[in-house]
Amino acid sequence: MSLDLAGCSDGELAALALARRQAAYAELMRRHRESVFRLLRGLVGDSDAAIDLTQQTFIAAFGALARYDAERPFRAWIGRIAVNKARDWSRRRAVRRFFTFARPIEEAHAVADSAAASDVQIADRRELERTMAAIAELPVNLRQVLVLRTIEGMSQAETGETLGIGDKAVETRLYRARKKLEEMLRG
Repeated sequence: MSLDLAGCSDGELAALALARRQAAYAELMRRHRESVFRLLRGLVGDSDAAIDLTQQTFIAAFGALARYDAERPFRAWIGRIAVNKARDWSRRRAVRRFFTFARPIEEAHAVADSAAASDVQIADRRELERTMAAIAELPVNLRQVLVLRTIEGMSQAETGETLGIGDKAVETRLYRARKKLEEMLRG
């Protein structure tokens, strides 16, 4: 007799995955991979990087599964891992950017942006890209709250738990993020 994993809670699935039930691991991944990807895409602004970071997040999460508290939401727990992966990626990217721009000017063609001109794209796509670029320019602490609350639809409590901050800090950062984003998009 096989257990219907779709009816199991995330905590039950985590316990089964720790007991080496591959199907439980797959079910947890199925449930959460899209939201983790969206979160990461919102944080890093790059779909390809978000795919890689999603994989890294699940690898790290399943490596640390023994530390997961089944009484807490799995979504917040894995979201926190994803946020940390995005922070690490951003740090590495900043270091790479520094060294890329430290190269001689004769090598500039190797780092040129090959993206299509924005006038070729449709208006809705341009507006989405403009908004995502503006979100990417927000300070990290504001961007994280904005992405978790508005794009991922997490509650204030889930957002606070994911980021390790209080409800009031979530509320304040969200307000500031929306104001700053509004100013950026207006200009």
